[in-house]
Amino acid sequence: MQQSVVLIGEWLVTPSINQISRQGRQLTLEPRLIDLLVYFAHHPDEVLSRDELIDNVWTRNVVTNHVVTQSISELRKSLKDSEENSPEYIITVPKRGYKLTAPVVWCMEGDAPPLPAAEPAPAPALSEFAGVIKTAPPAEAETAAPPPVKTRSRTSFWVWCLFLLALGTCVTLVALSTLHTHPPVTKTRLLLNPRDIDIHLVNGNSCNNWASQHSYAVGLGSLITTSLNTFSTFMVHDKTNYNVNEPSNSGKTMTIEFVNQRHYRAQQCFMSVKLIDNADGSVMLDKRYFITSDNQLSIQNDMMNSLSRSLMQPWPEDMQTMLRQFQPSRSPSLAQFYEAHMLMMKGDIDSLGKASAILDEVIKQSPDFTYASAEKVLVDALRHSQQSLDDKQLSALYANIDRISEIPQIEQTSVFYQIKTIEKLSQGHVNDAYDEINSGIAREMSWLNYVLLGKVYEMKGENRLAADAYITAFNLRPGDNTLYWIENGLFQTSITRVVPYLDNFLSAE
Repeated sequence: MQQSVVLIGEWLVTPSINQISRQGRQLTLEPRLIDLLVYFAHHPDEVLSRDELIDNVWTRNVVTNHVVTQSISELRKSLKDSEENSPEYIITVPKRGYKLTAPVVWCMEGDAPPLPAAEPAPAPALSEFAGVIKTAPPAEAETAAPPPVKTRSRTSFWVWCLFLLALGTCVTLVALSTLHTHPPVTKTRLLLNPRDIDIHLVNGNSCNNWASQHSYAVGLGSLITTSLNTFSTFMVHDKTNYNVNEPSNSGKTMTIEFVNQRHYRAQQCFMSVKLIDNADGSVMLDKRYFITSDNQLSIQNDMMNSLSRSLMQPWPEDMQTMLRQFQPSRSPSLAQFYEAHMLMMKGDIDSLGKASAILDEVIKQSPDFTYASAEKVLVDALRHSQQSLDDKQLSALYANIDRISEIPQIEQTSVFYQIKTIEKLSQGHVNDAYDEINSGIAREMSWLNYVLLGKVYEMKGENRLAADAYITAFNLRPGDNTLYWIENGLFQTSITRVVPYLDNFLSAE
């Protein structure tokens, strides 16, 4: 059965096999990119908005505007095919959308595209007729074939030549595009994003005491993710809660693993941190740390400094200010804080209760660790949203909110606005909560901020925007922890109704 193909500029697009080809070169694109290109081909020279593309290409599966922008960028790179002088096929129309500017010709596989009408042959000049009349005898003039008949025959001959040539060209292009399709191409081709980093945590089964250091590694992954996403040009995905073996388009991968290594004639457990550039497989960072109760703060500082050098990304002053908030005077307090932070990320009421108790101890041991005080208030506010505190606990919570509001450095942190968002939502002040969480996002790009933004959008009745926020949260930190928060944080959310796309991950976990 013949299927439609389309000639877009120099490229022949064959949707049935997800290929584009020109001059004997074939590229296999992701099906979504082919669908996007074909939709543009159906609307040449039309400005298409992001919403229209989402409605017709993604068929309203929940995606963010970032996904559309990234897909357009990948499609442009494929059509440009590493040729700097190649024409721009898809242009951006500011504040309106995108437009395909290349010429489009549709045809069926094996058929020729429609040709423009042939130009009529020029009529013979009057002087030629005059010459014939003057020199030809009358008898011969009556029997000779008129010159216009010869011209029409010649024109008809060239029209057929052009038609056969075009037909042959189209058949040849189709044949070239399908030349390598049997057997079917099964290799997945991913376009790496050099500015994306995945962080994975590998359980150290060879170490006896790795479990006691697990929360410290999770805390470091969370700190790296939030700080780089907020203050650098990198996009980091914290996959310490989502170690699934699946293809990724991130250009770099960081793994944190606990391994045994001989040290002073004994086998000891080390934390191995390795950063790999997936473009060429090179090792950008390779560190091993022997963790004790007294050196966890210095390890954190060394890792962040080493990461800055490896990525050739100097940390801006705002980021250094944020990092100083995670530097208590006593190193053991940092490990306890990360243990409480990991429990808070789990989200269930028992974990939140344990996190609150641990943070009480941290505050007693390190009164200068003001960020731990703010985290304690956040944890208690989240506890109250799931299971109401008694009058005494509730009075203590409001007193602590007032107390941390008077600490200048806390008032400038995202955790302060997270607390205010939860407080405003509990009071039913949805618009105020919207302002508070956006102030928090301006200070920190974290998964929890986007979960809270999704909750605010739900309260406003804007489920599509809520779905965008939830998917952004899951993209920043995929895993069952984030799914639990989306379903149960502050109030129950029906994933099937609000963001059905995440059903795939619910069944996979």
